[in-house]
Amino acid sequence: MKRNLILTVWVFVTFLYFNLLVAAPDSIFRYSDRVHPDIADSNMVVSQNQIATEVGYQILEQGGNAVDAATAIGFALAVTLPRAGNLGGGGFMLIYDSSTKKVSTIDYRSAAPKKAKSEMFLNKNGGVIRYGYIVTAVPGTVAGLIKAHEEHGNLSLQEVIEPSIDLASKGFRVTYDLFQALNFGKVSLLEDTTSKTKFYDSGQNTLPTDSLLIQPDLAKTLRLISTKGKDGFYKGKTAELISQASKTNGGLITQKDLASYEAKERTAIRTSYRGYQVVTMPPTASGGLVLLQTLNILENFNLREQGHNSANAIHLLSESMKRGYADRTRYHGDPDYFPVPIDQLINKDYSKERALSIDLNSVTPSSEIFPGKIIVVDESPDTTHFSVIDSEGNAVSNTYTLGSSFGSGVTVPGGGFLLNNQMRNFSHSYGKSERISLSTSPANRLQPGKRMISTQTPTIVFATRKFIYDSGSPGGGRIPNIVLKLFQTL
Repeated sequence: MKRNLILTVWVFVTFLYFNLLVAAPDSIFRYSDRVHPDIADSNMVVSQNQIATEVGYQILEQGGNAVDAATAIGFALAVTLPRAGNLGGGGFMLIYDSSTKKVSTIDYRSAAPKKAKSEMFLNKNGGVIRYGYIVTAVPGTVAGLIKAHEEHGNLSLQEVIEPSIDLASKGFRVTYDLFQALNFGKVSLLEDTTSKTKFYDSGQNTLPTDSLLIQPDLAKTLRLISTKGKDGFYKGKTAELISQASKTNGGLITQKDLASYEAKERTAIRTSYRGYQVVTMPPTASGGLVLLQTLNILENFNLREQGHNSANAIHLLSESMKRGYADRTRYHGDPDYFPVPIDQLINKDYSKERALSIDLNSVTPSSEIFPGKIIVVDESPDTTHFSVIDSEGNAVSNTYTLGSSFGSGVTVPGGGFLLNNQMRNFSHSYGKSERISLSTSPANRLQPGKRMISTQTPTIVFATRKFIYDSGSPGGGRIPNIVLKLFQTL
């Protein structure tokens, strides 16, 4: 990518806060426009938190590349955006290398502990337990960020983690956003002694805005990772803290679970859409597959002719999404445990067949939409996304999560970081009904070591091999729909 390429990112104000340190010239937009683009002629960093964005930008200014900056942002958000940024969760990363023109992927989704069985996660009423140590899966974030940095970064690991250590040890001011998030998170955080002590005063009042949040235990954990890499989290002191807290509080994660966890590189999946090449994460990131299926269905209609956000356009978007989601419930799972028929699901002929079932004049009830017939051989404030583009044209699109806001609500004593509640995302009612649904999906049934599906949808778009943009979003189950909206005018 040329250095003087103008990079434009349109802001979806409901879901993403773009914090860029370069102001846009007035001539680019009208003052009366509801949404203004941020524009840069070289580096760009996009995240949901201003401090983390500044960390990433400074890494680029120091000579780091997009992956260095993304790694730094991932660790910084664990300090400054505790509701979603994390060490104790998991996610997915797309990396575009401008020199080779190749996209690589890293799947660092959380995984089921070896002792896990579905009945452990259901309450007496048959519902899925939401909070506490029992619903924590083996975290993947640290392994994923380290793998990305080892394989693609330029700077040392110490250089990219040091800003996060400073933020944790010296503290940062509580923003109104964090204050409100902590108020919202009381339902889970106040149930855990360590979380309660960290985020609230003795009267269970949220830390006030502009107060200093210092996290010494988190700083210690980050320092271990900085000096020992992946082993600083998955072995030794930190692994002992996680496994001991889990054992003491009814959880399932053991030191063996942690030591055996690996982030995985998978083959990116792609489709063409009206002249563009759309590249995204494969399962277990089911959101990417839903996005490609939906685009392939939509390609059978003239969406532009319907008018932007017209009733007809929204009808087509909705009906196409429903069919993509229906296939998700039946066919999407961890490819290491279930043969996901990716090629068939994104086949253009199959999508045309699905498109023929759409009635332009009436809505199809979701209850009447079933997965397509394919031969298989034997979700909000809960998540966060960030994107980075460097001056050489390298790009990173990364989405990661704790599950719910603040995950399981539990903070590892002595470790200072929250753990996810991702075990609730398996299909724990598998085998209890003949009807295939998200809760009964055979593809997403719980198995030890397996990774649960996710709607996370980091995406990169090209036109004739030229990078156009990367995107993604928080939003839980709505993430593929949010990313899809970017394609509405193409």
